Amino acid sequence: MPIKLIPDNTTIHFLGFKWPALLLSIVAIIFTVFLLNTRGLNFGIDFTGGIVLEVRTPETAPLDTIRNLLRSEIEGDIALQNIGSNRDVLIRLQAASKDASQSETVAKVKALLEQHISPDIEYRKVDYVGPQVGHELIQAGAMSLILAIAGMMIYIWMRFEWHFGVGAIMALAHDAVVTLGFFSITGIEFNLASIAAILTVIGYSVNDSVVIYDRIRENLRKFKKMPLEELLNLSINSTLSRTLLTAGSTLVALLALVLFGGEVIRGFSLAVFFGIVVGTYSSIYISAPILIFMNLRRGTGTVNA
Repeated sequence: MPIKLIPDNTTIHFLGFKWPALLLSIVAIIFTVFLLNTRGLNFGIDFTGGIVLEVRTPETAPLDTIRNLLRSEIEGDIALQNIGSNRDVLIRLQAASKDASQSETVAKVKALLEQHISPDIEYRKVDYVGPQVGHELIQAGAMSLILAIAGMMIYIWMRFEWHFGVGAIMALAHDAVVTLGFFSITGIEFNLASIAAILTVIGYSVNDSVVIYDRIRENLRKFKKMPLEELLNLSINSTLSRTLLTAGSTLVALLALVLFGGEVIRGFSLAVFFGIVVGTYSSIYISAPILIFMNLRRGTGTVNA
């Protein structure tokens, strides 16, 4: 007999907490806007510009050793990752001192690597990422988020009704903004991987919302006279097992990445972990209650709360 973590036919009155949940979301969004205007984001080299070196070591590159060595001798943001093989390392850095020339910084990095790692290190590429490139990447990242959210809204609008599209777009915007707040309050470096994390979060969130919306549409046809709030509670409860099991299994995998995935992907993993929690919350307390506030109608019949 299979073990059921979530009992069948749960009757939790989720929408009984719709007003406290709405207040919580409003406070979180306002707090995020405040943080972004005061503290801002900890932009990485991808956006601020800096120096990029691609090096090859004779043997497996000791990333932690190189990272600690450079951070102890050079002030500023430093990021490392393997590319292609465990001997190839991409080093991105931005010196904290504006007086230090790029050539001096590169020369210092080379001297440290040759002295403490290996004199036979091969420098395959040395590039400079200018501020203009970083500005263009910020614009491209923002545009990718806007297009992803707009595309998902159009998909839901066409698949369901326009009310559902509005509910989905508000939930996705909520998730993206609150995740940005997470980056701001934690000070985790915001780079291209962070954009990927936010896109991952809104992709997960819209999938969760679509599952609930499917059940809502099904129940609207089945229970034509049921009050809307009661119908939404029924729909959320009937998909609760799937929602929690999917979120739980995803969070377990992400927790493993946070603990054992290494520093290179830790920021990405933490952001997605936080975003999955927020996305699960928004699919219940943003996507569904919006249908009540908009007085969802189906055909010529009206379902009133």
